[in-house]
Amino acid sequence: MPEAQDDAIDSQPPLDDDALARLDDYLASERLGEEAPDLIGTHGYLVALAVSPGEVPPDVWLAELFEGEPPFEHAAERDEVLGLLEALKNNAGSIMERCHRIELPFDTELDADGEMVAAIEDWCAGFMQGVFVDEAAWFSQDEAHVAALLLPFMALSGLFDDEPEMAEMVADDSQFSALAGQLAELTLDLYLHFRVPPEPPRGKGAVRTKTAASRKRGGKR
Repeated sequence: MPEAQDDAIDSQPPLDDDALARLDDYLASERLGEEAPDLIGTHGYLVALAVSPGEVPPDVWLAELFEGEPPFEHAAERDEVLGLLEALKNNAGSIMERCHRIELPFDTELDADGEMVAAIEDWCAGFMQGVFVDEAAWFSQDEAHVAALLLPFMALSGLFDDEPEMAEMVADDSQFSALAGQLAELTLDLYLHFRVPPEPPRGKGAVRTKTAASRKRGGKR
């Protein structure tokens, strides 16, 4: 994964290079087929699961990610791969629980050969796939606000290109890059939306705790 973006931190060590390579090798293996998710799309999917207001059982999200039970050579391999996926998801959740933005696996400056565009689209498509796993839970709290926060993910994912509003949002490279630059912030906004209770009316003397689940973002991210 690339260097950390500005203001993004690691709250705990992510997967080391060997572990990432092991997961990448599994995802790219021929037994999974051409439709298997790649590492960047998988990361987007797992981040969405970390943001989700509901807890999705591993067997459910694993089957959704691979469109069925993925092939494993033996139980130990299944445990290893699931453990690596869980580690990525939990690391993202730990970072956002501390009210920090996560590091995304791409640059927002677009390159001439289109690799960054493909990576951003891939990550956002994976993120939206994670939303669809438990869509009702995502839109159960202030549907209009959540929909507005998700709009850049939807536009950048390429999944909604047949909708004029989405196509217009990413009509040129500068718009595309500007939206991509908002993704880390919007991801944190969504995470906190589901966990921070509404501000109490001023003058009521309500005391707010300082846990990540009940405070607005503050200080350095």
